[in-house]
Amino acid sequence: MAESSDSVSVNVETIYLGGKQHIIRTGQGSISVIIYGDQDKPALITYPDLALNYMSCFQQLFFCPEAASLLLHNFCIYHICPPGHELGAAALNPEDPVPSVDDLTDQILEVLNYFR
Repeated sequence: MAESSDSVSVNVETIYLGGKQHIIRTGQGSISVIIYGDQDKPALITYPDLALNYMSCFQQLFFCPEAASLLLHNFCIYHICPPGHELGAAALNPEDPVPSVDDLTDQILEVLNYFR
């Protein structure tokens, strides 16, 4: 069987997966949380690596039909986006202070408390 060199370019930021975005105000500023699934199910929380957003960090996992089906069937997925890492975010201003790890941790705790 011959391999095809044809490829299709897909802008993953425009693919709608059924999630709902929430902007949560925290003591360190507002952050975006994208929720997929039934909030009555156990929470599965994601937080992307440095300089990535939830889509670029976790798209391979959640675009795999078997994994996505299993995860969405059993969990409510909360993608917490660090400040300035949400889809379509403007470039960060180099003059703005960089949040510390403790600041980011406090934001996550506030999000967990918000959604209970």
